Amino acid sequence: MKFLWTSLCAVLLASVAVNAQINQIRNAQNAAANNAARRPVESNVTPAPTIVDDDSFEKELCKAKEAGEWFRLQAGEGDNCRDVIQCTSSGLQAIRCPAGLAFDIEKQTCDWKEQVKNCLIKEKVRKLRPILSTDEPLCQEGMLACHDGTCIERSLFCNGVPDCTDGSDENSCDLSNDPNRAPACDPAVCLLPDCFCSETGTEVPGKLDSKQVPQMIMVTFDDAINNNNVELYRDMFNGVRKNPNGCDIKATFFVSHKYSNYSGVQEIHRKGHEIAAHSITHNDDESFWSTASVDDWAKEMAGARLIIDKFANITDNSIVGMRAPYLRVGGNNQFTMMEEQAFLYDSTITAPLQNPPLWPYTLYFRMPHRCHGNLQKCPTRSHAVWEIVMNELDRREDPTFDEDLPGCAMIDSCSNILSGEQFYAFLNHNFDRHYTQNRAPLGLFFHAAWLKNNPEFMDAFLFWMDEILAKHSDVYFVTMTQVIQWIQNPQTSGEVKNFEPWKEKCSPVGPSACAVPNSCALTTKELPGETLRLHTCNRCPPNYPWLNDPSGDGFF
Repeated sequence: MKFLWTSLCAVLLASVAVNAQINQIRNAQNAAANNAARRPVESNVTPAPTIVDDDSFEKELCKAKEAGEWFRLQAGEGDNCRDVIQCTSSGLQAIRCPAGLAFDIEKQTCDWKEQVKNCLIKEKVRKLRPILSTDEPLCQEGMLACHDGTCIERSLFCNGVPDCTDGSDENSCDLSNDPNRAPACDPAVCLLPDCFCSETGTEVPGKLDSKQVPQMIMVTFDDAINNNNVELYRDMFNGVRKNPNGCDIKATFFVSHKYSNYSGVQEIHRKGHEIAAHSITHNDDESFWSTASVDDWAKEMAGARLIIDKFANITDNSIVGMRAPYLRVGGNNQFTMMEEQAFLYDSTITAPLQNPPLWPYTLYFRMPHRCHGNLQKCPTRSHAVWEIVMNELDRREDPTFDEDLPGCAMIDSCSNILSGEQFYAFLNHNFDRHYTQNRAPLGLFFHAAWLKNNPEFMDAFLFWMDEILAKHSDVYFVTMTQVIQWIQNPQTSGEVKNFEPWKEKCSPVGPSACAVPNSCALTTKELPGETLRLHTCNRCPPNYPWLNDPSGDGFF
């Protein structure tokens, strides 16, 4: 109730503030018009006062605005930077960012005020658009027109390089407008095991009855594996919690390089969990990931895989997945890199909360949902890559009563979970959403610190896992690669107990790879002034591995 009241107050305050701004601007326009009307004329007739009509004022404000675009009435710091309006079919809608935040015009969202650099700008910069559709063709077949009417080859549009002199060929490149976008799903062409799609994204692979489908649960952890979290992983994956096929429950770890303990990574891999790439630098500039080149992506992700392979002794070519930091999708460049570097799947793209949830899909055909999130850059072209889509979770405390709220993908971003009891109810509700509908894999995506810093949440999660495994004989905690293996060869709940890909590294036993790993104090020319620790069961390299020297051998 407090959340709803705070939100309502914020909207009311914004409406009052913006209405005051509108009246101020309208009064100024009326005054200007009347002053002009009172200028001396050759007539003794006093002109009538000029009134700016509300409808014409609103039409003028909304002229050339995009659907859903927020803009300022008055530029400036303070409250002016918090207040924005939007044109809707029912009139002007106003919001005010909460205290401490300001509205970022380019990102179209509230952000920490020190991060917002465009308070003096009223609206987004307008980009020139190409001429993609006309009644009469402007160009010959296989070519399209730039904004200035110049014709260039169709294949040059949305390739990441401006080819029109005005740059317009790169300004209309979303899923709906890219002239070279992937086609809509064609089930007659997209056939398992190599391709899977459906028009809605919700259909069950193999056309199985959903009640026959094992409910797969994907637990994932992002960022470095080190002494801050290895004990938590030991408690969770203790060899006692078993899937219905008798194998240990499994998870997927998206490992970033800096601060990772590679002896710990090696041990987690030995236990049968999946290791995937999460970058070398974890670059804090979120826009970097949206605009990175194919080469940038290769250095970050293929380089991270090389480092993990070498220093965690992973020699089975099992690192086939990746997730981008901050869930910032890198558009076609990211997925072109994945094809070139033989990555099997990505798990970065978020799908908005919906019922029923989405199944993973291949990107040979168009995504079955909109590109979700602020300033996200989803792939538009056809790519030979699987997407383990991140279905948003329903965070309402009482879904039967509470009004709709936006979903959340990473569990630690579900900010209204404040107690173990709430977390337990949240897990049960989202499990039921998947289990009672189309049994799309349920993703529970964590940063380990959220569980470690909140022991009540950790206890609730372990209790829930034990309860689910005890109650259901058709629920499996599996890795993301195991999910793809099932989609490629769908098995009923009865058959999957003998599904061989799910029995690899079933319940590993034995001692860890090394009792006392090497603790290497290293430097690199790429990070001058820093000395970093590298823990590995291998010998210490001469240099700290980084972007241009992932082996640490000093060969840039």
